[in-house]
Amino acid sequence: MTVYDVVLRGGRVIDPESGLDAVRDVAVSGDRVAAVGTGLPPGRQEADVAGQVVTAGFIDLHSHAHDLGSARLQVTDGVTTALELEAGVTPVAAAYAAVAATGRPLNYGFAASWALARMSVLCGVRSDGSVRPLFAGLADPRWSGAASPAEIGGVLGMLEADIADGALGVGVLLGYAPGAAPAEYLRVAALAAAGGAPVFTHARDLVEFTPDGPADGAEEIVRAAGETGARMHYCHVNSTTLRHADRVLELVRRAQRVGTRVSTEAYPYGAGMTGIGAAFLAPERLAERGLTPRSIIYAPTGEEVSSAARLSQLRDADPGGLAIIRTLDDSDPDDWALLLRYLTFPGSVIASDAMPLTWTGITPEPDSWPLPPSAFTHPRTAGTYARSIRTLSRDGGYPLREILAKCSLHPAVLLQDRVPAMRRKGRITAGSDADIVVFDPKTITDQATYSHSTRPSTGIRHVLVNGTFVVRDGQLDTSARPGRPIRA
Repeated sequence: MTVYDVVLRGGRVIDPESGLDAVRDVAVSGDRVAAVGTGLPPGRQEADVAGQVVTAGFIDLHSHAHDLGSARLQVTDGVTTALELEAGVTPVAAAYAAVAATGRPLNYGFAASWALARMSVLCGVRSDGSVRPLFAGLADPRWSGAASPAEIGGVLGMLEADIADGALGVGVLLGYAPGAAPAEYLRVAALAAAGGAPVFTHARDLVEFTPDGPADGAEEIVRAAGETGARMHYCHVNSTTLRHADRVLELVRRAQRVGTRVSTEAYPYGAGMTGIGAAFLAPERLAERGLTPRSIIYAPTGEEVSSAARLSQLRDADPGGLAIIRTLDDSDPDDWALLLRYLTFPGSVIASDAMPLTWTGITPEPDSWPLPPSAFTHPRTAGTYARSIRTLSRDGGYPLREILAKCSLHPAVLLQDRVPAMRRKGRITAGSDADIVVFDPKTITDQATYSHSTRPSTGIRHVLVNGTFVVRDGQLDTSARPGRPIRA
């Protein structure tokens, strides 16, 4: 008789791809799902999951959570694969090697970084495969302005090298470089298209924010997809579009109808988070988005920025310091309805934009768990997926299978042409990777808030990564680091 390594008994199995939604057993052998059925033979480990949902682990296309503590927060939110695709890194080989040396509880992967390549060519920044140089250099005006033909050639050369080294795509922080020419962006898209790599873009400002800008951020993404044939992904469309959903989503919808490969992502929070030195957070530019200095919370101290003078002081002293930017109000019914439009846009992906931990006190040992009160991040790091499931399914009546597809299948399909390994993720069927999340649909919820940002989600009972329990009976196994690299 066959003996499986793990059998999950009697759960409500939802496979976003086939549409299966029925009570079944799920058996795991090694790192793969071996069978989905009824009355399956025994397993060396078994778990009774009656009344729970069993589905494919969540795939986060947009995670800057490179430290162990924030990666653990993501695992306890059901994430089994976390990818750095919007900002990217360079060199990608160094990034993969660094993570492999220490291990990670979830699968990981990286895009090439246009921003870091620009910082290297235009400013002489030395990149080490991490995002640290990116945050440190955000406020340097040299990298964010116009580039010469020779400099653009150098940037493209770095991107091409990282694509050859297995980068999953190209990350473009266009919204942080207002001086970059639209022609350069088209060349980046053409390079990516030639290599079969998708492009993940933080859009340039919309024309509603900067009427005299070189291009409209939304139209620029769609144009690049149409002119080059590249697969273009519009990162966190909620936080860069704000209250202009009608125009931007209709633009994307029209492009998709004629076969242009443009996709979107969103997260269920009204506030964003980035380095306080970002160009669009300059005091004189806050009004473009209807913001004031008090819309900003400086993470290292937790302070609400009191004035334009204080904002300038913080930007000068710590341009890479993380800050929460309150753009939409989660508690306002109209703003929340707007967020739901982004989240429920057909074919959209749920992605967290998870951030690394900031320490407001003494930095503890890296392996500390639970995280101490001095740890601070955006609540989306800990709660994006549980919050999305709760608010869309349990509170909003949105079909659970469609929500789960946004968390797992859609991101897998977006990447699978470039990354064949993704054809085994985002599904729960025989032969798929044993990245599995089990949750209680009646109790799953986020616990993290803007003031208590590192509280793990609840209602998630088990998480398996490559067939290994990382969360069992709601408890994180701090010794488990079964994550593997995802490469093109």
